Amino acid sequence: MTSAAPAAVPGRLAVGDAAPLFSLPDASGDVVSLADFAGRHVIVYFYPAALTPACTTQACDFRDGLAALTDAGYAVLGISKDPVATLGKFAEQEHLNFPVLSDESLEVHRAYGAWGEKQLYGKTVTGVLRSTFVVGPDGVLEHALYNVKAKGHLGMLRKKLKLA
Repeated sequence: MTSAAPAAVPGRLAVGDAAPLFSLPDASGDVVSLADFAGRHVIVYFYPAALTPACTTQACDFRDGLAALTDAGYAVLGISKDPVATLGKFAEQEHLNFPVLSDESLEVHRAYGAWGEKQLYGKTVTGVLRSTFVVGPDGVLEHALYNVKAKGHLGMLRKKLKLA
């Protein structure tokens, strides 16, 4: 069973779409490309800001669940608009065991529909839409999940992937 972004939402990706390719620097400044994972399942998640409570909770859930995901054949990539130096601090401080990537230009966020209007404390603002995508070994999206919650996200994702 797959899940898709709501139909008719401009700029959002859906199940069956080709995953936009990207190459971005990681917390060490090394370039990581989606193409590096060709032939594998990849979970690509977008989060608003490193070193913030909700994003730290989400990253640590992925950190703590990475062995089970890896055993099931999944790689994990986190993407934010933070600069490499901030990601380096985040990765070191939280002992992250998967790549966190810097997309300061927001080009990749926009390609995935992970940048746009959202509600924040009752106001409409433009920013990062916490989103998760599962890319199949063929480069096609198997899941496209928008506006996910940080807390409990990995548990929900594991159920969708039939790993729970």
